[in-house]
This record gives sequence, structure tokens and C-alpha cells, in this order.
Amino acid sequence: MTREQYILATQQNNLPRAENAQLYPVGIYGWRKRCLYFFVLLLLVTMIVNLAMTIWILKVMNFTVDGMGNLRVTKKGIRLEGISEFLLPLYVKEIHSRKDSPLVLQSDRNVTVNARNHMGQLTGQLTVGTEGAVFGHSVETPHIRAEPSQDLRLESPTRSLIMEAPRGVQVSAAAGDFKAACRKELHLQSTEGEIFLNAATIRLGNLPTGSPSSSSPSPSHSRQTVHELCVCPNGKLYLSPAGAGSTCQSSSNICLWS
Repeated sequence: MTREQYILATQQNNLPRAENAQLYPVGIYGWRKRCLYFFVLLLLVTMIVNLAMTIWILKVMNFTVDGMGNLRVTKKGIRLEGISEFLLPLYVKEIHSRKDSPLVLQSDRNVTVNARNHMGQLTGQLTVGTEGAVFGHSVETPHIRAEPSQDLRLESPTRSLIMEAPRGVQVSAAAGDFKAACRKELHLQSTEGEIFLNAATIRLGNLPTGSPSSSSPSPSHSRQTVHELCVCPNGKLYLSPAGAGSTCQSSSNICLWS
């Protein structure tokens, strides 16, 4: 044994031995442990509630890989089934309904459809309100009809109402009356054909009655019940008391004021 080994062994034998050494536990105890368990339990409950709410929302909103609710995203566009409500403006290129099913647009007030060009200018407008449909510009359609047992009314309150077609315009009322009324003038014009009125009875109301000239007075004219229909050179119609021959010339003074 060398000297250095002897000195080291002697020093280790002379060290005091601690018989009652204190042991310090390592960990979380007491109220800290209870608080940690409480927060872990609260976090677990929160996660379970969030998971349940997420599953409930997915179930209620009917989320699928193709869309949500009545909305389905297809290769041809977006498909809506059932009743859908839009709170903001809807901009679409084309709207179709399902085959053999009507397309219904419903609003608490008016329904307005605008058409604009590439510059953003308004080129056409359709407004559906309580009084019917209001068009801001011209309308091109092959057929206009009313609902069953309802009247069809075409009206222009402040402007003219013009109906024209290259091959003719047909207006028919199969189970009711046809009425055309205006404030100023009503024009029926045919450039290459004729205007044909075919009915059992044709009545022209409120026609003026021409008076005979002073050179041929007749006391029976005031009690005349049969009249002759006359036409002025400008096309105005008037009535003249009927006689043995034509009395239009003697009652033509009404044409001077037309």
C-alpha cells in the first residue's frame, strides 16, 4: 500500500456518520395537489362539452362532405333544396329549379331583380310587389298569363304600353272579358294586314252624334233611336240619325272639330 492510499483510507474512517439523516420528499402535496387535480378535471369536462357541442352542430346543420344543410356543392354549381333564407344580396349567374318543380322567391316586402352590363349600369329591373310585377325596361317573353281564376292586367301609369311582335300579337281571354282602356289615345295599327273584329255583337260606346245642318231641319231627329255609323276623313267615328238614305254628309259638321 502506498502512502497516498493509506492517508485516504485513514481520512474516510475518521469522517462522522450521520445516523439520523433527514429525507426530503419530492412532489406536489397538499392544496397544490388538489388544485392541480381540479384544473385537470375542469379541462377534461371542457373538452367533453366542446366535443359534444361540435357533434351537435354538425348534426343540426347537416354538415357533409358535399355541403351543409340545404346547400350542396356539385360539379355544376351550388344546389339548394327546400326553403332557404338570404339575409344579404345574392349574386348568381343562373338559377334553375329541380325538374318538374317550381322556383319560388318569397319576401316580406318586394322582390327586386336587377340586370347590369359590364360597366355596372342598370339595364333591366323586375320588381314584384303587392300590385303585381313592375318592369323598369322592355320585356321579351313568349307568354304572359295570370293565375287560375285571377285577372291579368297590363298597366303603364305614366308612360305608354306597347305590344309588338314580328309575326303578330295574340290576346285571348277564354273564360272572361278583354278590356283595353287608356287616358288619351288607343292605336290599333296593322302595316301590312288588316284589323279583323269577329264577334256576335260589336259595341262602340260614347260615340258623338252629329247634328244635321240648318238647311235641312227635321223635328223627328230629337226622337231618333236608330243611327247610322259614319267615318270622318281622319278616321273618327260618329253617329248620324238614320234616314231613307245616308245622312253622314248632312251631319258631318262634327268632323270639323276633330
